[in-house]
Amino acid sequence: MTKYSGHFRNTQWDPFLLISQIIAVQCLYYVSFGLWLSIIGLFTGDTRSLDPMFKYQDVNIRDYYGVSVIVAIILNAITGSFILWTLTQRTKLCLDFSCTLHFFHILFCTYYNKAFPGSILWWIVYIFSCTIMCILGEILCMRTELKAIPLNMTPKVHL
Repeated sequence: MTKYSGHFRNTQWDPFLLISQIIAVQCLYYVSFGLWLSIIGLFTGDTRSLDPMFKYQDVNIRDYYGVSVIVAIILNAITGSFILWTLTQRTKLCLDFSCTLHFFHILFCTYYNKAFPGSILWWIVYIFSCTIMCILGEILCMRTELKAIPLNMTPKVHL
């Protein structure tokens, strides 16, 4: 006899799945970030390098290049929310995954620059990015989780 737990999903902690999802979200985040920077670079004529992705000095509002990097970061946050929706599919995991992703991004930026990010604007933009990614990811996941479960009312056995 099968025992029903009363839960819709399996809530057992699976560290391999969790770590795999974190790595997948991080990798897809950087792939989409590179795509956004390339698309914006086509219009601005910027060179292709990792600097706009990791160099905190490139996030500024003094010139068109800095503003284009900020636009790419915000567009990537929106793309990141779709990545969260696709890979995690759980509303309550969106905050954890978006904060983890941005935490690792801070570590990568610190390693790339050999200094901790010191720009106030950089922090504002990435806090805003994390917020957008989390909230939009939660909205997308919540819409999926709250879809009606179809119940077939026809009898399975014909008498």
